[in-house]
Amino acid sequence: MKLAVLDFGKTNSKLFVFDEDGRILGERRTKPVWTHAGNFSVLDEAALHDWALAAVDEAVDSHGVEGLMVSGHGCTFALVDDTALTHPILDYEQEPPAEVAARIDRRIPDFSETFSPRLPLGFNYGRHMLWLNEVEPGAFASATSILGYPQYWSWRFGGRAVSEVSYLGCHSHLWAPRRRDFSSLVDAEGWRGRMPGFGRAGAVIGERNFGKAGRPIAIHNGVHDSNAALHAYRRQQLGSLTVVSTGTWVVVLNPDCPLDVLDRDRDMLVNVDVDGGPVPTIRFMGGREFAVISAGWQGAISPASIQRVIDAGIMALPSFAPGGPMPDRVGEVIGGAPDSEERAAVALLYVALMVDLSLDLIHSKDTVIVDGGLNAGGLLASLLAQLRPGQPFLQGATLEGSATGAAALAFESAGRGMAAETPEPVDAAHFAELAGYRDRWRDLAIGAENGKGRTAAR
Repeated sequence: MKLAVLDFGKTNSKLFVFDEDGRILGERRTKPVWTHAGNFSVLDEAALHDWALAAVDEAVDSHGVEGLMVSGHGCTFALVDDTALTHPILDYEQEPPAEVAARIDRRIPDFSETFSPRLPLGFNYGRHMLWLNEVEPGAFASATSILGYPQYWSWRFGGRAVSEVSYLGCHSHLWAPRRRDFSSLVDAEGWRGRMPGFGRAGAVIGERNFGKAGRPIAIHNGVHDSNAALHAYRRQQLGSLTVVSTGTWVVVLNPDCPLDVLDRDRDMLVNVDVDGGPVPTIRFMGGREFAVISAGWQGAISPASIQRVIDAGIMALPSFAPGGPMPDRVGEVIGGAPDSEERAAVALLYVALMVDLSLDLIHSKDTVIVDGGLNAGGLLASLLAQLRPGQPFLQGATLEGSATGAAALAFESAGRGMAAETPEPVDAAHFAELAGYRDRWRDLAIGAENGKGRTAAR
């Protein structure tokens, strides 16, 4: 059996073709386009759909795929009637007007119920639902279903409308993890009746013909991308582990962290795995911040440039994007004027130091798996292994952990096991004075915030 996976990221969207050996046989990539409709920034859904349809058709014709699975970024919902969207899909990177925010934020449930901190913009998509319902109530009135982003695409390509727990439980304000049920907000707003019945991630929910020959292809229920990455490794029975999933967001998931240590003010929350279990999580917009700090660097980063930056004491202090463990700091680069590659080295060191801090805050003491695009070349994982010599570090054998986990879920639903590529051990880097660089960074970043310095998270 061969399977196509559409992996819809905020910055990049991809299609991969997997076989049961876990190999990627083909891939295509694009970037989603965000445009304007009225006072909203919205997805150019038609353009992304047309790209995805052509990519799936090609995968069917070239590889004979038999199923289509979806993985999608968080923070996004879709309102649909029986045939189409009733409103364009909102871009989660926009803040409601202050007067609207003041009204809707009073209706958000407490952290103790949802384990979703009150985040800016649309990082809690229930907040954007409240905003849209207030200013364009007709979009809700005409909708028959409220779908998570991956479920929208599964529906768009021929599946039935379903809900899926890993997406609803992704800091949306819509889910109560302890009760394993919708939150009080859903009932207060009268939305429960528009929430479709649940299907497990990966379950077959429909069929559609693709390709020149009109071949019937099974449509599988989609999944939240970071939870797909977690599933990719959990299914290998590697024991207790923390997963660091990197992309536009860096998401650090530690299922063994006690819920009572989660700090809502540091972007700590509960995600929900594909079986409904709580997964303590901390996140920051690491891929976006890397791009800002590095001025869009796309090339390799040499170890020599990292050592030069450490020696010069050039560092980036948080934060360069909303949210994250230090949301009230304004990002800055201090210590000198790096050249282009050195600026990228500063950015990578920043991501490593933020992950290191996040691992402390999320009480990670077990094996850490580093996954995703920011670990291209393995440099991020090796920096972390040097910073945390007391923990074993592994890295994904592929950079596409989210798509791999999504594929595994779909194969499992079809009664097929997908072979797993064992994560690779990480050799620690050996940069001189890295520990001192980290201590100074914490003194400046955390110390300025609360006066506790390097011991704040330990």
